[in-house]
Amino acid sequence: MTASLADVARVCHADIVGNPDLSFSDIVTDSRRLFVPGKSIFIALRGERHDGANYVADLYARGMRAFVCHRGFATGAFPGASFALVDDTLAALQALAAAHRRAMGARVLAICGSNGKTIVKEWLSQLIAGDIPTIRSPRSYNSQVGVPLSVLKIEPETRLAIIEAGISKPGEMARLESVVRPDDVLFTNIGQAHQESFPSFEAKLSEKLDMAALASRVFFCADQREVAAAIRSRCHAAQLISWGR
Repeated sequence: MTASLADVARVCHADIVGNPDLSFSDIVTDSRRLFVPGKSIFIALRGERHDGANYVADLYARGMRAFVCHRGFATGAFPGASFALVDDTLAALQALAAAHRRAMGARVLAICGSNGKTIVKEWLSQLIAGDIPTIRSPRSYNSQVGVPLSVLKIEPETRLAIIEAGISKPGEMARLESVVRPDDVLFTNIGQAHQESFPSFEAKLSEKLDMAALASRVFFCADQREVAAAIRSRCHAAQLISWGR
């Protein structure tokens, strides 16, 4: 993608400190990554045990001049740098990816499930990529951070994007769906993984199905009877394609 800090302000309701016309084509969320300073922007993500803002000084010393940080960050210590200040940097990353998804013409297939997402994604990519321009999520980029980074890899010539999506807590799949907005969803299976974070299997199943809220086709295993029944009930507007014994 190619964008400017002004685009970040528009999409993410950010306050800009510095040059709003400063452009970038690469989004960096890991300070250990190689980057081209004049073409990159760093999004300082916060986690339970880390704060990306702690790495701004190091990246600035390495030539980075564009940053997305939480409001209140002390920008005055970095002359010549430009900042987009937001309430939530993860939400900003997801909003940028969602805007990029809407701007691209690719068909998007989301791969969801408790197990097998990555291998199915890789198999499908190998089968299809020789016929049409295809991109896929790198490795197991299926988290709240990995999914938007995967979506941002969609290019104007891409005809199919295969995006892996996983969740571990309630509320996460709806956020990912707003980024991916898949045309098609494939559920590999829905089992007991991360069950401890949900009050019941039915609650987790309902969360998983959020990815298919607006999908036009849904692929699933009919042998998982409870899952199949929930898909038929929730996704009645989609074309349903099942497999099984």
